[in-house]
Amino acid sequence: MGNSMREPARALRIEPRWPVALALLTVLVLLAVLPGRVKEFPTWVPWILGIALVLPMVAIRLATEKAPWLRVERVIAFFFFFAAASGTLANLADVIAVMVHRSGAISGTQLLTSSIAIWVINVVTFSLLYWQLDRGGPEARANKTSPRPDWLFPQEGAREDVPSDWRPTFIDYLFLGFSTATAFSPTDTLPLTARAKVLMMLESTISLVTIVVVAARAINVLGT
Repeated sequence: MGNSMREPARALRIEPRWPVALALLTVLVLLAVLPGRVKEFPTWVPWILGIALVLPMVAIRLATEKAPWLRVERVIAFFFFFAAASGTLANLADVIAVMVHRSGAISGTQLLTSSIAIWVINVVTFSLLYWQLDRGGPEARANKTSPRPDWLFPQEGAREDVPSDWRPTFIDYLFLGFSTATAFSPTDTLPLTARAKVLMMLESTISLVTIVVVAARAINVLGT
C-alpha cells in the first residue's frame, strides 16, 4: 500500500514579477517624458509591447493553474525582445542617418534624449532576455530544475557568504545588462555559453555606438 501511494506534488515556486513590471514601467514613462527625441515608431508602440508582456505576469500572479501562463509569458518575452531589439537598431540607424544627412535638422537636446532612450531600452531589453534564457527561465531556477547555466554569478563561488537557496533573479540580470552596456565587457558575471557571449557582444555594440557616436555628438553640439 505504501508503495502505491504517491508523494504529494511540490508547490511550484514562482519568482515575483514586480521588479520586471517596475523596470518596464520606468522605461515607458521615460520614453513618454523625453523631449523631442528621434522616434522610428509611434509613441503608442512601446506601450502596446509593455502591456502585452505585463498581462501574462498578472495572470501568473492571479491564476490557480500557473504553468500555461508561464509558457505564454516566455513566448511573449522572446517576441518582446525581438521586437524591441529590432526597433532599437532601427531607431539607432535612423538617428545616425539624420546626423549624417540632415545634421541641421536635429538639435543637441534631441540627440541626447534619443541616445538616452536607445541606451535604456537596450539595457532593459537584454536584461529581460537574460532573465528568461538563463538555466531555463525564472521558474526552472526557482524550482531547481535548471539546465546548465549560461552565466556564472559571483555568489556561486562564495556559497558560505550567501543563503543556501540563493539563485539569480531579475535584479541580477538587470545588473548584468547594465554592466555589459556600461563596461562593454563582462564584469563580475561570466558568460559560459556561446549564445551568452554573442548576446553580450550585441548589447555592448549597440551601447558603444549609442554612446560614442550619438551621445558624444550631442554633447559636442550642446557645448557649442
